[in-house]
Amino acid sequence: MSLTPDTTTSFLVDLFVLFAGSVLAGEIAVRLGQAALVGQLLVGVVLGPTLLGPYLGLTGLTPELSAIQFLATVFILFMAGLEVVPEDIARMGLKNALLGIGVFVVPFLSCGIAVYYLLPGAGTLSYLFLGLTLSITALPVMGIMLSEFGLTGRPMGRWLLNAALLNELSAVAVFAVLLKLYSGGTSGGLAVLEAVLAVGIFLGAILTVHMAIMSLRLSRQWPRWEPRLSRLWRNREGGFAILMILVVGATLFSQALGLTFVVGAFYAGLLVTRRSAGTKAHRSISGVFDAMSWGFFIPLFFVLVGVQMDLKLLLPEGYLVAFFVLLGVATLTKVGAGGLLARAFGWSRPDALAMGWLVNSRGAVELAMAVILLGSGVFNAFEFTLVAAVGLVTTLMAPAGAKGAWTKDPDSRREFFLRAPRFRPAGEPRPVSAPFDPPPLP
Repeated sequence: MSLTPDTTTSFLVDLFVLFAGSVLAGEIAVRLGQAALVGQLLVGVVLGPTLLGPYLGLTGLTPELSAIQFLATVFILFMAGLEVVPEDIARMGLKNALLGIGVFVVPFLSCGIAVYYLLPGAGTLSYLFLGLTLSITALPVMGIMLSEFGLTGRPMGRWLLNAALLNELSAVAVFAVLLKLYSGGTSGGLAVLEAVLAVGIFLGAILTVHMAIMSLRLSRQWPRWEPRLSRLWRNREGGFAILMILVVGATLFSQALGLTFVVGAFYAGLLVTRRSAGTKAHRSISGVFDAMSWGFFIPLFFVLVGVQMDLKLLLPEGYLVAFFVLLGVATLTKVGAGGLLARAFGWSRPDALAMGWLVNSRGAVELAMAVILLGSGVFNAFEFTLVAAVGLVTTLMAPAGAKGAWTKDPDSRREFFLRAPRFRPAGEPRPVSAPFDPPPLP
C-alpha cells in the first residue's frame, strides 16, 4: 500500500486503512451477534495476502506495524491476566477445576496427536505448540458471550468463567515450559526441570509481590499514607504509569528467566486486583487501560493477525484435509469434554451441551502465542494460518452451537429467550416464566 516513497506516509496510510477497517468490521460483527474479533480478523484476511494484499502492497507486516503488534500483544495478554484473582482460584470447587483442566488437557493431547499424523516431520515441540494453541478457551470472548446470553452473575456464567480462567492459566504455564525447552541448550529431563523451576521462580516472585502489595493496602497505616502519596505524585495518570512500569518489569523478569515476555505480561495482572490496589484505584486504572486496549490496540492486533494469514496456503489438498481434520478434532474434543463433564457434574442436557459449545471459542491468548511462535521461527506461515483459521471458525461456531443447544428443548428454549430476549425470533410469543438456574455446585 505504498502510495509514495515516503515511508512515514506509507505507514500512516497502512495504519489508517487497517485501523478504520478493523473498527468498522468489529461493529458489524457485534451487530450480527458475533464477537468483534471475528470481523476484525476477517477484514485483515481481506486486506492481506489472501485477497487484496497483492494489489494494495500489503502482503506482510512492516517493521512499524510489527512494533505496534508487539505492544498490542502485551496489552492483550495483560488484559487477560487482569481477570486472574488468586483468591478466586483458591475458592474454586474441585468440579469446576476439573472442568477447566479437562477442556484444556483433552484437546491439547488430541490435537497434538492429530498434528503428528497430519504433518509428519514437523518436530515434537511443533506438535506440542500446535496442540497447545488449538486447545485454549478465550476468556475475553467467553465474557462477551456470557453477557450476550444473559449469563453474567448466574451460576452457569461463573462456572464457565472459572473454567476459561483455569484453561488459560494452564495454557500459559505449559507455553512457558515449552518455550524454555525450545530455547534451552539442555535436553531431556534436565531441560524439563529447568523449565519448571523457571516458571516456579517467576510465579513465586509475582505472588510474593502481590501479597506484599495487598498487605500494605490492608494495613492500618495505609489510610494515612495514601493521601500523602497522592499529594506527592503530581503527574497526571500516575497510577496508570506505575501500572505500565510493573507490566514492563514483569515482562523483563520473565525474559531474563528464558520464559519470554508472554508469561510476564499475562501474570502481571496479578499485581493489580481490587483487593491489592483498592476498588477506586482499580476502577480508575482499568478505565484508562480498557480505553487504550479496546479502542486501539485490540482492533489493530486482530486485523494484523488477519493480514499475516494467507488462506491460499490451505488450498493444496493435503493441507486442506489437515485443516478440516484439525478443525473437527479441536471442536469435538472441546465440545465433548466440556459437555460430558458438565453433564456428569449435574447440569441438564441442554445446558451441558451449550457449555461445551461455549468453551469451544478461541480468541486473543492463543493468537498472541501464535504471533510469537511465528516471529521466533517455531511456526511457519502455514502453521500460523492453520491455528488462526481454526480459531476463527470455532469462534464463529461457539455462539451458534450454544444457541442451538438451548432452543431445541422446550424448557431451556423458554428460559433462554427470557434471559436473552434479543435472540427471540419475530412472531414467537414472549415467555411468561422460566425455571431458575440450578444452585451453584460444589
